[in-house]
Amino acid sequence: SDAICNFVICNDSSLRSQPIIFNPDFFVEKLRHEKPEVFTELVISNITRLIDLPGAELAQLMGEEDPKLPGANSTASGFFRSLMSLKRKEKGVVFGSPLTEEGIAQVSQLIEYLHKNLRAEGLFRVPGNSIRQQILKDALNSGTDIDLDSGEFHSNDVATLLKMFLGELPEPLLTHKHFHAHLKIADLTLFDEKGNKTSTPDKERQIEALQLLFLILPAPNRSLLKLLLDLLYQTAKKQDKNKMSAHNLALMFAPHILWPRNVTANDLQENITKLNNGVTFMIKHSQKLFKAPAYIRECARLHYLGSRAHTSKDDLDLLTSPGSKELQPLKSQKRSRLDTCRQEETQQRTEEALKELFRHVHNMPDSAKKKKLIRQFNKHPTALTPGSDVPASPAPQRTRSRSFSGLIKRKVLGTPVILERKSRDATPEPERVSKENVHLLQKCGSPAHMFQAKLKSLEGQKEESCRRTRARLLSKDSSSL
Repeated sequence: SDAICNFVICNDSSLRSQPIIFNPDFFVEKLRHEKPEVFTELVISNITRLIDLPGAELAQLMGEEDPKLPGANSTASGFFRSLMSLKRKEKGVVFGSPLTEEGIAQVSQLIEYLHKNLRAEGLFRVPGNSIRQQILKDALNSGTDIDLDSGEFHSNDVATLLKMFLGELPEPLLTHKHFHAHLKIADLTLFDEKGNKTSTPDKERQIEALQLLFLILPAPNRSLLKLLLDLLYQTAKKQDKNKMSAHNLALMFAPHILWPRNVTANDLQENITKLNNGVTFMIKHSQKLFKAPAYIRECARLHYLGSRAHTSKDDLDLLTSPGSKELQPLKSQKRSRLDTCRQEETQQRTEEALKELFRHVHNMPDSAKKKKLIRQFNKHPTALTPGSDVPASPAPQRTRSRSFSGLIKRKVLGTPVILERKSRDATPEPERVSKENVHLLQKCGSPAHMFQAKLKSLEGQKEESCRRTRARLLSKDSSSL
């Protein structure tokens, strides 16, 4: 997982300009291929959360029981089963054989050709020429190269042959195991305020259920289904030319990709409408159905990234191999360089922004707002004040003091202006500065001298008062004698 989740330094200059392709379902596909049991359990647990599957139908979906399909015990189905078995005796490499990657590669030629010829009216509905179809079928079975653009074949020939290929598969493209689940998805409807079901389809839950169901399809079935639904989606987009809407296309393809094999319309009865509407829904929303839900992606990602602490001894030996030891310093060095560059770049941008802000404030006309902003800069000099290249604006000086004692406290004790302002609001009417205090303020050069001078003045006044009191007492005593 370390090799997957980390970047590797590439010294090949020819590859550096190539775009990096990120697959959001990477861990989902990794979990599907490496641990299919864990993956299937994760997906089916969420499917049962959305749709109600009884025990037998759930066992069929998980492959623990053989699918029980409608019309399996009828005489008509037995006749069709024997007929299909005769056809399979003559099966070739592609037609009539189980779905393989080789068969998908051959059929993808038909799909690619039809993408370029979607304007033919009645595409997939109007049958082609049977002789040309047989020639094309034999060529696909033999694996010979086919030039469909030569003009020898018509788009209706190719479209009919594609339906023929799907119809001759041993089981439908969506498999027999999923048949009952698709019927339940078609019944997903919205609830009203009282909690009762309505007739309005719950499209969000249907899309989510189909996403989950498609995840547990066999890989060849899922690949071909995506190619087919993309083709039908593009065909429906050009229905003004070909007269084939999504519903019309569903009527053509539902028997081949969803209906169980060897059944008739009478066997399905009321389910035909559900199945046709289900294929219509798949065509309309095909661009969303092959993406794993977000919670499945997260579970798959955490399954790998969260298991590093439980690494086995073999994995530890692998991680400590000479190659990994050489790669690890490169990773740590590159990460540290990136972190340092990011920090320096962020700090530089912050300083430039602060300098620009301080210049703007400094160039503002004198006003109360400017003084307030400058005070905020002065309160946090380390955080807000920019470099020395910008002249700092002097702090606003107070020209008046409401009391001499308050002035001494601010000068000697360093009381902030804001605290002085709060205390001033709580105090009664301030006193006026006396002439003596003004004389002392002018005489003393520093706040400490002012404070000492004031103390000396008070001590002198006290001694003078004591001296006068003693003199009065002495004069009274002498007079009494």
